[in-house]
Amino acid sequence: MTNIQLIPALQASIAPCVLISGAGLLLLSLTNRLSRPIERIRLLCAQLKSEPQKDHQATEEQIRILYKRCELLRSAIVCNIYSIVLISSIVLLLFLGALYAWPIGFLVYIFFILSLLFLMVSMIFFLMDIHLSLDSLKIEIRDSQRVA
Repeated sequence: MTNIQLIPALQASIAPCVLISGAGLLLLSLTNRLSRPIERIRLLCAQLKSEPQKDHQATEEQIRILYKRCELLRSAIVCNIYSIVLISSIVLLLFLGALYAWPIGFLVYIFFILSLLFLMVSMIFFLMDIHLSLDSLKIEIRDSQRVA
């Protein structure tokens, strides 16, 4: 393969590489967001153990919502990783297609569509997590007003 044959593959791989970068930043954000409810659950569980005589209905409800958030964020992370794997596969296919003159166009289209769909599903899970975080906040506000 000559440099002239490689240039179109390099040009075609720029957009997927930018998409990988964006999805990677999103992945970083999602994993950071996942650590917050995990730590909060640990604190609330320690609180439940240290104060066994108190009424813990609000705390248990918060733990349930926080755990649901963790599940949603895990699903968002998994979909995001699938998207990154598919995008990486596109770059690999572009170079293999250029190297061996394989007709990979249809496969690239399919992988690109699937990667965008996984990214969209990831964002839907992320949005669901945001809604649940507000539900958890409502419980905390309601509980603090009841105590005051």
